[in-house]
Amino acid sequence: MSRNTKIAVGGVAAGIILLIWLPWWAALLIVLGVPTVAYLMLDPSQRRRLRRVSRREIGR
Repeated sequence: MSRNTKIAVGGVAAGIILLIWLPWWAALLIVLGVPTVAYLMLDPSQRRRLRRVSRREIGR
């Protein structure tokens, strides 16, 4: 199994566990809120660079 597949499987498992233990709105807030906050914490130059790279290059 590739590295990206392992990460995807782990993310799905974490999402299912969150949905079981938390109300659906709290799990949704975590799943959507954490990446949004992380993106907003970047400098404008880092955001431009992140938009420029392809998804394949992000893992390197």
